[in-house]
Amino acid sequence: MEITFILNSSPITIDVPSNMVLLTLLRDKLSLTGAKPGCEVGSCGACTVIIDGEAQKSCTYAAKRLNGRSVTTIEGVAVANGRANDLQQAFLENGAVQCGYCIPGVIMAGEALLRRNPAPSRLEIRQALSGNLCRCTGYVQIVDAIEATAQQRALQKEGA
Repeated sequence: MEITFILNSSPITIDVPSNMVLLTLLRDKLSLTGAKPGCEVGSCGACTVIIDGEAQKSCTYAAKRLNGRSVTTIEGVAVANGRANDLQQAFLENGAVQCGYCIPGVIMAGEALLRRNPAPSRLEIRQALSGNLCRCTGYVQIVDAIEATAQQRALQKEGA
């Protein structure tokens, strides 16, 4: 079946089998490998992307449901020249990255939160990350990175 949607700010039309999930579409057909296959049942969050502003698990999201929607992957959050965005940089600065496998999904969950709530509390950050598992870093540094980004964005908004 043919679907048309926005992927990382660019329109795309593609044929997909009716049983294909978004993770497979991204990785195997579009060569976007940032979303990772983890549990492949929607429990770990390694495959998280943003669909219409909300964090979604791409391993269980039917690709055919994308028609008319907007999808942002980890590849789409980098700044124009391909450098890390502010949230990605905060992860590095706060030591929130170890093995890195889960980090694209965690960053996408954090980015979705910051887009809908630019000043989240630490509890709200933890709640937004509740669908993402990280076995290496723990969550303190991850929460710190998201909180630091929220604060930095608020300062930039004041200065604008």
